[in-house]
Amino acid sequence: MPAFLTARDVCQRLRDAALGVLAFEVCEATDRAGLVAVDIEGWHLLLDVEGGRLHHCEFARSAEGQEGALDTWQRYGTDPVSLLSTWELAQIEKLLDARPSPLA
Repeated sequence: MPAFLTARDVCQRLRDAALGVLAFEVCEATDRAGLVAVDIEGWHLLLDVEGGRLHHCEFARSAEGQEGALDTWQRYGTDPVSLLSTWELAQIEKLLDARPSPLA
């Protein structure tokens, strides 16, 4: 098993969440504009979301402690979000949109 998470590893977690196989929980908006922390059954992801659109995954940590980050994934030519189908991306965006408003 690799010491770091690949884009495919993280994409599979996002796919499973989009299909409803794994629980998807929005944890919080971060101090950095547009970044949202989510938990997918013990995996912590930091997603870049702007205007309801998911752009990319900045960082991921598995339940076992393996990590992956955007700069590493881009070095290998992709990002987990870019591997999602159009339908999967729309499902994740719906899950993100369902989070409570920070002003509520």
